Amino acid sequence: MKYKDFEKILSQQRMSRYLIACGGDTRKAMTLYRYNLQLSQEAFTIISCFEVALRNAIDNHLVSIFGAEWLKNSIMNGGIFTNPILHRTYDIVNQAYRALQSTGDYSHSSLLASMKFGTWKYMFSPIQYRATGNSLLRIFPNKARSTPEIQYNHSYIFNELDKINTLRNRIAHHEPVCFSLQQPVIDTAYILNEYQKIQTLFMWMGIDNRALLYGLDHIQQVCARINELK
Repeated sequence: MKYKDFEKILSQQRMSRYLIACGGDTRKAMTLYRYNLQLSQEAFTIISCFEVALRNAIDNHLVSIFGAEWLKNSIMNGGIFTNPILHRTYDIVNQAYRALQSTGDYSHSSLLASMKFGTWKYMFSPIQYRATGNSLLRIFPNKARSTPEIQYNHSYIFNELDKINTLRNRIAHHEPVCFSLQQPVIDTAYILNEYQKIQTLFMWMGIDNRALLYGLDHIQQVCARINELK
């Protein structure tokens, strides 16, 4: 496809960063755009696997404490999310539960699947962490030990999950991930840094990420192809 046609479909504004990053080389700009899509697909696949693993680990832990219907029960009278200070979490769970009930499709697993990544991230914010018993760090049995410089506590986990959540949302909204942040310069450092965070959290959870992601993980290969366009 000619660059003018490519740009007409995707918009001049969207393609301008790719063109600047490639020094005005239209063929390279189109190649970089396609590589960025590949990188986004690769990253989203890995994030999706991580999200499911995180969700299931949290669920298994809270089932052991609050019972098999802990998420539904969290919004019932006296439930762990009925404290007014937790109204946002309550509203999210309640809305999903009512929607499933209205269609007759409710099950604990379907309610879990209705929750977004942000729901699981906020389980490690101070209020939710206390509400669920101050024990969710146990889902990371291989977590590094805290040092005077770094406290590997629930706030640390929240911040790491928040960065992964941000990347997930960037991809979902079709934002490029092959540039320096806010700059039209080819740079894969950002995506590789977030990728490493996920690998570390998998390891802390006791999950063999290489086995889990076998045949799915091509992040470094795609990054290498992108860097060749510099």
